[in-house]
Amino acid sequence: MSKKKHSSSINKVLTQLVLDIFEQNGNTPLNYKQVSAKLNIRDPEDRETIFDILKDEAKKQTLKELSPGKFQLLELKTFIEGKVDLTNDGSAFIVTDDEAESDIFVAPRKLRNALNGDRVKVYVYAKSRGKNKEGEVIEILQRAKMEFTGIVKLSERYAFFIPDDRKMMHDIFIPIGELNGAKNGIKAVAEITDWPADAKNPIGRIKHILGAQGENDTEMNAILAEYGFPLSFPADVEHDAEQISDIITPEEIAKRRDFRNVTTFTIDPFDAKDFDDALSFKKLENGNYEVGVHIADVSHYIIPESALDKEAEDRGTSVYLVDRVIPMLPERLSNGLCSLRPKEDKLCFAAVFELDENANVINEWFGKTVIHSDRRFTYEEVQEVIEAKAGDFEAEIAKLNALAYKLRERKFKAGAISFETTEVKFKLDEQGKPIGVYVKERKDAHKLIEDFMLLANKKVAEYVSKMGKGKHKYTFVYRAHDSPKPEALASFAQFAARFGYKINTKSDKETAKSLNFLMEDVEGKKEQNVLTHLAIRSMAKAIYTTKTSSHYGLAFDHYTHFTSPIRRYPDVMVHRLLFHYLNGGQSANAEHYEKLCQHASQMEKKAADAERASVKYKQAEYLQNQVGSVYDGVISGVTEWGMYVEIIENKCEGMIRLRDISDDFYTLDEKNFAIIGQRKKKVYQLGDEVKIRVKNVDLTKKQIDFSLVVE
Repeated sequence: MSKKKHSSSINKVLTQLVLDIFEQNGNTPLNYKQVSAKLNIRDPEDRETIFDILKDEAKKQTLKELSPGKFQLLELKTFIEGKVDLTNDGSAFIVTDDEAESDIFVAPRKLRNALNGDRVKVYVYAKSRGKNKEGEVIEILQRAKMEFTGIVKLSERYAFFIPDDRKMMHDIFIPIGELNGAKNGIKAVAEITDWPADAKNPIGRIKHILGAQGENDTEMNAILAEYGFPLSFPADVEHDAEQISDIITPEEIAKRRDFRNVTTFTIDPFDAKDFDDALSFKKLENGNYEVGVHIADVSHYIIPESALDKEAEDRGTSVYLVDRVIPMLPERLSNGLCSLRPKEDKLCFAAVFELDENANVINEWFGKTVIHSDRRFTYEEVQEVIEAKAGDFEAEIAKLNALAYKLRERKFKAGAISFETTEVKFKLDEQGKPIGVYVKERKDAHKLIEDFMLLANKKVAEYVSKMGKGKHKYTFVYRAHDSPKPEALASFAQFAARFGYKINTKSDKETAKSLNFLMEDVEGKKEQNVLTHLAIRSMAKAIYTTKTSSHYGLAFDHYTHFTSPIRRYPDVMVHRLLFHYLNGGQSANAEHYEKLCQHASQMEKKAADAERASVKYKQAEYLQNQVGSVYDGVISGVTEWGMYVEIIENKCEGMIRLRDISDDFYTLDEKNFAIIGQRKKKVYQLGDEVKIRVKNVDLTKKQIDFSLVVE
């Protein structure tokens, strides 16, 4: 034992250095003299300390003693790949592709300029940090993003760019010659162009000037840029769109089933600019009904591998922000050629069904059609026809609604889950400023369209899934939704029980049945939003895949997206594949389509995140002039640093920080979705009603802070 007293902090440093030596020497056994030599330690007492460390690490099973005095790493260094998940303190966890593998902790100084979301190669140490292995980044394999939105800060000789992204920990150095006209304080998009190994900050250039902070167009465009959606279409894409002929030739019509003399109409939101689906209706001589679900034939106009096609593939989806739609396709296609506008001949791809009085499918047909829409309805207009039992096409709408009810009832009996979330909409003035908030209602008119779209999606998926057997099944794009993980469901059931609701988790069908009872029961109650959002959060996420998977939420064995090719690229793929197979084509390349599915799923998530960001911005903007106002709210989330509260009146959500609740010291009780006072044991739980005061609004961060009003 060494006589020299080393502090525990020095011993920790020495231990780290000793283990680093073993990691650098791989499988080579070393004694304390060899380790000391490599560390340039000559003092005999210090060498004895090294020997003590080797013995201690052997007891911890980090090292093993092969023979007296000879040590070797118990676990050889390994290399793994994964994505960087940055934390608020600048350290990161590397999330690997293998779900069974625990995340790797990486300290800030060992990130080697890796940024949030980057795919990296990590050198994993033999030692661990608590439950997590520890490592360091040795190579950045793929950058998640190189462009950021933020604010330009200018001085005489140089400029810095301050990114909006809270997980981008580094300001970007902008040489004066790379400002491209940007002024001090302007909001812009910067692109990283270089990051020298020895430089603290990356170097970049200003790519786009977005405008003055706080202006509606500036902030909405900033959200799009932040999530990687382009602000305009490339010139060659616009050019290709303009070159497409709008003439439907007799030769083209001859190839299709002609529905131009069959009653047909569209039903869409009042502010819709593109109409991608229409319903045709005809009573047959045998007493059954022919219902056609006609979808814009986008794949007729977009040639595979063309500039138009590649742009649509890259975007993956249209993006719906609070005040605008950023289409997947140029306006000439989305609002013109492909839009099923009334009183115009239009090319479609259709699923046509013969239904009996009980909405059973007697016959089905899939193929190309030509239609002539008789009327463009809004949801509100159709709802009025349903309720008043009068108006244009009243008989057709009434029968379609009755059939939709039967389709819906059958779906829920089979185990589908009904999640009726509240959708917040804003009333905006001419400058895009929110002057009011309202909740969008879903009535029979919405559900009518939804049920026939579900029928078409389901039947198309079933049709292709029956082609081929086993390994010879035909490649297709499915919309898959796994059943929830038992632990997530159990946690939700435990929470719902606090409100008096019982969730049966014995089987998927029983779970769905009890969730539907819950959704009916909570409608209109203060806990509706909280329980609905928690239930949805306990579910798996739906994805696009070529693997024939079921859709748990809809209780369908096979499901796809066939009905919205103007705004979703997977639907374009579905149209191409279905048409190929209808014409006798062989199975397509599964690997190619699986990659496209993965990209589409990623872009769908980005679009949803962008939409949420725009809602958060408008909520913050709406409450900006309400600082000091008092509202009733419901606790909608709890974290270790605060609780989220949703205002009942306008659905705006903000946070009460725990440090601002002064009557006690509060901590998170994660298991019970609550925060608890340590002295007085006061409990604030998810779903509780509280009174709040708007304390502060930060538009840049899209953050709203509340303070608790104690009565």
